[in-house]
Amino acid sequence: CSANHRVLAVDRKQAPGQPVQCAELVPALISQDVPDIKKHIVQGIDEMRTKIDGGPTTKTRPFRGHIINRVSFDRSLVTLATEAGANCLFDCPVISVSKGLVELASKKKVSAQVIIGADGPRSLVGRAIRKENKELIYARQITVPLLKNHHSTDIFLSARTTGGYSWLFPKSNVAHIGVGVSANERPALKQLTSKLHSDFVVSGTVGRQTLAITGGVIPVGGPLQACQFDGDHLTLLAGDAAGLTNPITGAGIYSAIVSGTLAGDAAI
Repeated sequence: CSANHRVLAVDRKQAPGQPVQCAELVPALISQDVPDIKKHIVQGIDEMRTKIDGGPTTKTRPFRGHIINRVSFDRSLVTLATEAGANCLFDCPVISVSKGLVELASKKKVSAQVIIGADGPRSLVGRAIRKENKELIYARQITVPLLKNHHSTDIFLSARTTGGYSWLFPKSNVAHIGVGVSANERPALKQLTSKLHSDFVVSGTVGRQTLAITGGVIPVGGPLQACQFDGDHLTLLAGDAAGLTNPITGAGIYSAIVSGTLAGDAAI
């Protein structure tokens, strides 16, 4: 916008950051790109603990990170974009993308020299340029009361979670616990998450109450070739749409911020 370009951002969600579909972890290094990240930090993370099928726990320390309030964080990004001159529209689904043309659910068609797809693992923009995430894991996550102080992110690898993993990420007085599995094991997700929850209840780590449930897919096939230029129109992908997610931890917020910034620079 500062380069005198017209920027339109559309999102099918009714409000920024809602519903939250992640465990809200960002690395401490994000402060280099988001100076005001402190406003959104709920608690700090000191280490990552990894356990494989009942074996000893491996500790990675220091593993500096923050659990953030994803809703307030996303809202702040929208505010920055709006202040810079972008027109940000919510509750505005896209139904089709073609060369230099985006059709909205309202039937309005928007032409653009540059289209940036930051529309998630099953990106409609990516499909339009035949750059799709083929390898996905399916995830289910619940938020529960946290009964003990916890300053690590916990990852569990097991034969029961085929092609994926389980996790516990603390967030002050609550915890996100969840399971991700390959497509073939998707029917078992609810049962696996319930079993994980029960184990943590028995250990006295979390409470029995389920405060929130979410889910989704995580790309694990690695980065895509996230650019197509036909001489007249440029199409770019960023974040999950470009496959920029850590296949072990599912982390993707920082990659989305960096790749989105790079996509904006490339557009200019």
